[in-house]
Amino acid sequence: MSGPGASAGEVADHFFRHEGAKVVATLTAYLGTRQLQLAEDVVQEALLRAMQTWSYRGVPDNPAAWLTQVAKNLALNQLQRDQRWNQKSDSIGAEHARWLAEPVDDRPQETLADDTLRLMFVCFHPELAVESQIALALRTLGGFSPAEIAAAFLTSEAAIAKRLVRVRQRIRELALPFAIPDSAELLPRLDGVLHTLYLLFNEGYKASGGDRLVREELCHEAIRLTTLVAEHPATPEPRAHALLALMLLNTARLDTRTDVAGNLLRLHEQDRGAWDQAMIQRGVRCLCHAAQGGAVSVYHIEASIAATHCLAPDPATTDWPRILHLYDQLYALTDSPITAMNRAVAVARVHGAQAGLDALDHIRQRSVLEGNHLYHAMRGTFTAELGRNAAAIPHFRQAGKLALLPIERDFIARRIEECEGQSKGMNRRDR
Repeated sequence: MSGPGASAGEVADHFFRHEGAKVVATLTAYLGTRQLQLAEDVVQEALLRAMQTWSYRGVPDNPAAWLTQVAKNLALNQLQRDQRWNQKSDSIGAEHARWLAEPVDDRPQETLADDTLRLMFVCFHPELAVESQIALALRTLGGFSPAEIAAAFLTSEAAIAKRLVRVRQRIRELALPFAIPDSAELLPRLDGVLHTLYLLFNEGYKASGGDRLVREELCHEAIRLTTLVAEHPATPEPRAHALLALMLLNTARLDTRTDVAGNLLRLHEQDRGAWDQAMIQRGVRCLCHAAQGGAVSVYHIEASIAATHCLAPDPATTDWPRILHLYDQLYALTDSPITAMNRAVAVARVHGAQAGLDALDHIRQRSVLEGNHLYHAMRGTFTAELGRNAAAIPHFRQAGKLALLPIERDFIARRIEECEGQSKGMNRRDR
C-alpha cells in the first residue's frame, strides 16, 4: 500500500482502517476504558496529521509506528492539559505518563492482538444497549465514520453520533474492565462480536454506497479481527471458525467480480482460474475445523454454500441440489426474506426459471423486498430465461431505479439492452 502508486491520502486511510483499532486498543489498555473517547480522538487527529504531513514529506518507512507515536504524544498533551485545569485529578498516573512519553518501538508487539480482542469484548458488555454495541464496534474496531454506520442502521448521522456519545459515557460510568471475560460471560458477548464482524465483511464485499462495489480493506480487516477471535485460546468456538471460513472463501473471488473495464461479472462469468486457491484451501480448512462442534450456525451453512461454489471446477458442475438443500437449512434457521430470495436462485438452477419465479412469489414478507434491487433483477433474469424478454424489461428498469452503486446500474442497463435486442430479434422472426 505504500508503493509508488499510492497517494498519501490512500496510505493514511489504509493504515487508519488496519492500524487504527490497534492504536486505540493499545492506548485504552494503558489508560483504561474511561479514556476510550480520548483514545479515539487522538487516533483520528493522528490520521489528519498523517494526511497533511505525508503529502509534503512523503510516507515514513514505518507508517504504523508514526501513527502510534503521534497518537501517544497527543494523548499525553491532552491529559497534561486536563490536569492543569484540575490539579486534584488523578487522570494520568506516573506509570501512564512514563509509557506515553516513551518512544514507540518499531518492532512487532505481540500484545497488540490481545489488546484489540479485549476492546472487542468491552464493546459488547451486556450493560450496553445492543444497537450501541454494534455502532461502537464498527466505529472503534472497523474505523467506520458515523455516516457509514448510519447507512448500515438506516438512520441519520446525527442519531449515530448521539448514540456513540451515550455509549462512551456509559462505559465511563461503569468503568468497564479492559479484559476478556470469563467463560460464563464470554459466549453471550461472542455472538455480538461475530455478528459485527459479519456486518463489517459484508460492507466490504458489497458496499452499501459510494462508487466502489468492493472495499477490500474492510474485507481484510474483518478477516484479521475474526482470525484473532478464532485463534485466541479463550474464543476458539466452531462458529468463529465457520465465519472465518465464509470470509476467506468469498474473499478468494474478489478480484474476479469485475472485468478489466470495471464491469460487474456474475458468478458464472468469473474466471475461476484467477480465484485465490491458497485462500480457498485455508477457508476449507477453517470449515473443517468448524465442523468439530455439535451446533450448526448460520455461518456454517453460508460457508458451506460458498465452499460448494469455490470447489466446482466450472459453472456446469456446480452442485446446485446441495446448495438448495443448504439454503433450505439456512431459511429454517433465519426465516429471513433475504435468505428466501437467495434460495430462489438455487430453486431456478435445480427446477427451472419458472420455479424460481414461483419461489419469489411465495416468499413471506415479500413486501420487504420491494425496495431491494436484487429482487427485481432476479425477477427480470428468470423472466428473460423463459424467453419473455419484453416482460423482463420492466423488472430490470425497477431494479435500475433502486440500485445504489453505479456499477450495478451499468450492469442492469446492459441487461435491458440485451433484452431489448433479443425482443426485437424475435419480433422480426415472427413477421
